Amino acid sequence: MATPRKGQRVRGSRTGRPIMVLLDALGRRWALRVLWELRGAALTFRALQAACGGVSPSVLAARLRELTELRLVELGDDGYRLTDEGRSLEAVLRPLDAWATRWAR
Repeated sequence: MATPRKGQRVRGSRTGRPIMVLLDALGRRWALRVLWELRGAALTFRALQAACGGVSPSVLAARLRELTELRLVELGDDGYRLTDEGRSLEAVLRPLDAWATRWAR
């Protein structure tokens, strides 16, 4: 499956509106979990795989490739980490996490 891109068809959208591209990318298996685990310090591939618990190496590599192409994750000397855009997205997801916690009660 190709990395979702603005202006191109994605699941749920023929127009490729940015919100639909983002939702398509975040809806892929393990994508949100990868972003969530990277909210703290950078992690090596193996450390990230262990933190995700159960993701196969091939799926993790695919998600990291997609999230890197979307400029949400980058590979540095110390491992994978969120970019500034990734941190910005994380700030948006935190209230959603709080809402989901309240909702689950």
